Amino acid sequence: MKKKETINFPSATLIQINGIEIEVFEAGKENIGNPIVLCHGFPEHAFSWRFQIPALVKAGYHVIVPNQRGYGKSYKPKEVAAYDIINLTDDLVALLDYYNYKDATFMGHDWGANVVWHLALLHPS
Repeated sequence: MKKKETINFPSATLIQINGIEIEVFEAGKENIGNPIVLCHGFPEHAFSWRFQIPALVKAGYHVIVPNQRGYGKSYKPKEVAAYDIINLTDDLVALLDYYNYKDATFMGHDWGANVVWHLALLHPS
């Protein structure tokens, strides 16, 4: 019989950014000044980063993992246009503003990678 693995996933916080409420999970708060934002794919959830979070905290990062619009307990707009790449990248910029960071490392997989790629194009600074 396999031993059940215990996952130590951070607790959720609901924060107000960009005029909406986003569910965010964070770890390594003591590593302020070294932020990394992890963006999940479709149809996943921030929980998909559960194995990477402990290693990134150990490496000295303040790990911030938002559930993007429409996922988990984050804002779920009814209008399709509210999910465009402008709004999604603006949410990530607003997330940095919330934490008073000027920049961060962003990582994404699947749909989250597309959002991060566009973040670099639309907000190069």
